[in-house]
Amino acid sequence: MNKQLKILFIGTYVPKECGIATFTADLLNSVSGEYNDVHCEVIALNDPSETYNYPEEVVFQIQRDRIEDYYRAADYINQSDIDLVCLQHEFGLFWGNAGDYIFALLSGINKPVISTMHTVIREPEPEYRVSTEKLIRYSEKLVVMSQTAVDMLKDVYKAPEDKIELIFHGVPDYPFNNCSKYKKMLKLKGAPLVLTFGLLSQNKGIESMLEALPEVVSQYPDLVYLILGATHPTIKKNFGEAYRQYLKNKVSELGLEKNVVFHDKFVEKEELCNYILASDIYVSPYLSREQIVSGALTYAIGMGKAIVSTPYWYAQEMLSDNRGLLVDFGDTNGFKESLLHLIENPEECDIMRKKAYDFGRKMTWKNVGKQYNTVFTRALKSYNTYSSTSNKFNFLPSQLPEVKLDYLKLLTDDVGIIQHSNLGVPARHHGYSTDDVGRALVALTQLIDSQKKTEEFWKLITTYMSFLEHAQTDTGHFHNFMSYKREFLDEKGSEDTLGRAIYGLGHVVSCPYLSKNMRTLAHTLISRAMPEMEKLNYPRAKAYTVCGLYEMLRAGVEADEFESVFNSRRDAVKSIDSLVSKDALESVFTSHANSLVGLYEANHTEDWNWFEPTVTYSNAKLSESLLLAYNYTKDRTYRKVGLATLDFLTEIQWKGDFFDMVGNEGWYSYKGEKPIFDQQPIEAGYLTQAYVSAYEIVRENKYLELAKYSFEYFLGRNRLRTVMYDYSTGAVCDGLNRDGMNCNQGAESVVCFLMALGALNKHMDKTLSTILQSTASDEVDETLQKRKGPLSANQME
Repeated sequence: MNKQLKILFIGTYVPKECGIATFTADLLNSVSGEYNDVHCEVIALNDPSETYNYPEEVVFQIQRDRIEDYYRAADYINQSDIDLVCLQHEFGLFWGNAGDYIFALLSGINKPVISTMHTVIREPEPEYRVSTEKLIRYSEKLVVMSQTAVDMLKDVYKAPEDKIELIFHGVPDYPFNNCSKYKKMLKLKGAPLVLTFGLLSQNKGIESMLEALPEVVSQYPDLVYLILGATHPTIKKNFGEAYRQYLKNKVSELGLEKNVVFHDKFVEKEELCNYILASDIYVSPYLSREQIVSGALTYAIGMGKAIVSTPYWYAQEMLSDNRGLLVDFGDTNGFKESLLHLIENPEECDIMRKKAYDFGRKMTWKNVGKQYNTVFTRALKSYNTYSSTSNKFNFLPSQLPEVKLDYLKLLTDDVGIIQHSNLGVPARHHGYSTDDVGRALVALTQLIDSQKKTEEFWKLITTYMSFLEHAQTDTGHFHNFMSYKREFLDEKGSEDTLGRAIYGLGHVVSCPYLSKNMRTLAHTLISRAMPEMEKLNYPRAKAYTVCGLYEMLRAGVEADEFESVFNSRRDAVKSIDSLVSKDALESVFTSHANSLVGLYEANHTEDWNWFEPTVTYSNAKLSESLLLAYNYTKDRTYRKVGLATLDFLTEIQWKGDFFDMVGNEGWYSYKGEKPIFDQQPIEAGYLTQAYVSAYEIVRENKYLELAKYSFEYFLGRNRLRTVMYDYSTGAVCDGLNRDGMNCNQGAESVVCFLMALGALNKHMDKTLSTILQSTASDEVDETLQKRKGPLSANQME
């Protein structure tokens, strides 16, 4: 090897008392010990509330019932310089349905995966078949430890033959020996000493051996049967020591107290090997045929023990060619006869031991390490020839979806927009919201520019304007929530509600495709809200207001343009003296923009370019509002802060090929951990709008490229690679949760989708040409490189 090969192992790990933990550590040592230019790290799997003092090679830990940890582990892998991943797979290691939490990690990484399969099921239940087939798909290579497992992968799961590698379970390399030295070392008695070891559980079948012993010890009273191992942690947690007590009771019933010894402890590898070396006969009385590998049996073979076992799959294969004796499951007489045969035929027993020992030489950890390194090298080479992260989202459409208002109209009745749905069916008991109506006006006025269905838009806009006019309070504020009985449920909405209403009304005023009457009404409602706008304190309310007033100001709207219409219907609306002037609009506009700049100056640091100590919701609207303020005033401070904060949102959410939005489960605080879920579609919609605005202002193609990528969040360019948009209905799902997509389809989601679509539609031709000219957003990556910001586990028996 010319360069250092960096390998990441995923599995349980020492000091956890678990067979796979021991296997992972042994495999790591054998791989790294074979070559000086191999560097190994570990991601360790922990049970809930479990902590260990891990060695330095453990670089990341997964609490196996927390799906967020799997996602974060994928992020760690992608950001590291690891060359490949070696996964220790056994269904019970991972949480979820048949251990499917692991696919949250595997589906999100851009490194080749070599999976060591500690379990292969011949007749799987549906969920285990699905899980195995997914593992095959995500793995570059599948390592199994028996020919039986190879045959099952090909016959049962149709795994490609070139993906499958047979590498035996490793064993320590000890010289062939007699047992007396180690018996003396451990102060053990027994002539012979018979051993069963491993984590104790009901499937061990030890009772079969106990029932076989009375006739054997009647002839050989010095025989000792040592049962070595602690109770399996899961068994102990659920059933306590019931099985061990059952065995002890049976020992008493059979009068074997002098011949059966229990050592109730988990022994470290070196001590375990000493016990095996001290034994004369190893017994493996498992009750289940479906055992594809056994670390305990492997160790006994590798150390040249005389072996009696039931014919589970692994034992049948490993003990062929007279390397051991097989006894049928639960065959007490068979165990008795086999033990007596080995004791009474020492020369034949020694031949059997030597055959086992010679076979075990190919299973020493040194040889296993060499074989794994060969597989790693081949897998890495083949992966590089055809694998590419740029293909990760190649299912995305080449064109934007057509504007489809079917679902918005389904949510809209003659009052307003029903806020929420139950799996796509409007949920009337949730009623209506000014928040949704205000944003819907933004979406429709943006889309009407490129659509000729004026009548369709006019009807919806008229309904929404009617709702806002009715929702406005005597002070100029707005109620937010209205029940399905058409009763307002609050005295007034939040400051954000006021801001969202102004946001929508400003777009109506500036929309040339709407009647002058409609635009005058919007101007009137804004004028009445002026005293409330001036008192705003919350940053997002100010940002919405800035965005709404910008629409009026950029269109050059003067109050006298609407005076004649206003005067003719003054009595028909809630009274105000006059429409607000341009100067008054500019005063509120710049005041709020300055306030946002002040927030930024008070909270940003070298590694936190944001307005607040926490990134919460509707984030990109803050950045966009300052970009719009710059576009109107040409004050470069607005431009500087708007771009710095928008780039910061890119930095903390763009993963190089998809957007990973700040989740609402706690939000993202400075020096804290970014939450993955609950991700909301509004963030993708607002990001798209902000990037389009940034492009229109500074004309840098990277922003148009990012706008397309953030919009494609709806189409599957997201952490779960899940399409949230329904092309047949125009509905949009409500978010990405820890257990998958939220299949409810509320008003906010579809409205934000339409807002983003309207913003991007204006530049679609330019966007496509930009994307075709670049690969995986090189310009975006270059920008992020300029400024680094906070980016933020063989159950051996």
